[in-house]
Amino acid sequence: MSDLEGNGGSSSAKRGVYLPPFDQLVDPRVLVELARRAERSGWDGFFLWDHVNYRPPVGAVADAWIALAAIAGATERIRIGPMVTPLSRRRIQKVARETVTLDRLSDGRLTLGVGLGSPRNGELEPFGEEVDPRRRADLLDQGLDRLASFWAGEFEPGPVQSPRIPVWVAGRWKTRRRPLERAVRWDGFFPIGLPDPAALARVAEEVARLRPGAEGAFDLAVEIAPGDAAAPWEEAGATWVLTAFGAEARLAEVEAAIEAGPGTGR
Repeated sequence: MSDLEGNGGSSSAKRGVYLPPFDQLVDPRVLVELARRAERSGWDGFFLWDHVNYRPPVGAVADAWIALAAIAGATERIRIGPMVTPLSRRRIQKVARETVTLDRLSDGRLTLGVGLGSPRNGELEPFGEEVDPRRRADLLDQGLDRLASFWAGEFEPGPVQSPRIPVWVAGRWKTRRRPLERAVRWDGFFPIGLPDPAALARVAEEVARLRPGAEGAFDLAVEIAPGDAAAPWEEAGATWVLTAFGAEARLAEVEAAIEAGPGTGR
């Protein structure tokens, strides 16, 4: 699952594509074809933003989970997942069924990204969801614990992956302490808004301090712009480097980056 152990070191990072299923990318058939191309071009992962609404100028929004199910059936190797799902606005029993079904459909290729979500995008308060960040954090922790129980046998069937489906916890760089403390209980950390590789190296050091003698691997996932070099992030401790596109991503630029392959910008 990961190459990062307790010392914060990293070997060659895996490379992923990270897309918003919005506007020009809203058609799930387009997303399926992009995932197929990414797999053929040597990418290791294909991840989608998970939103039910988004702030202007974004108009059209696709459901990430339905799109990922279609992608799972159309690919064989590439790792997939939502990045990230705010568990505070989900019913955990439904997420448990969805994750296990998707894990089985993909033959164990699902990574679940989770986080608090944001009130900026018009997908919390307008729908009666929790907006207080402390309460959302509590709901996230409770939801993760319940999800683990469902996966561990409370629901049948269980996931393909063992001991569980990998969980990456996202958190803003400037408020990283609590998200990082949460993340080390799981399988990876996805720090949002890192300014440079040196900041990631400090995160890797904190992970090592918080996981002394911990068994098993732990992922550090970062996002970079198309064409940016991945090597400095690998050297700083990244196990996954995701080529990320903003909310107004254009299909042509995504196609070009995918076809260029993960070695571009190294």
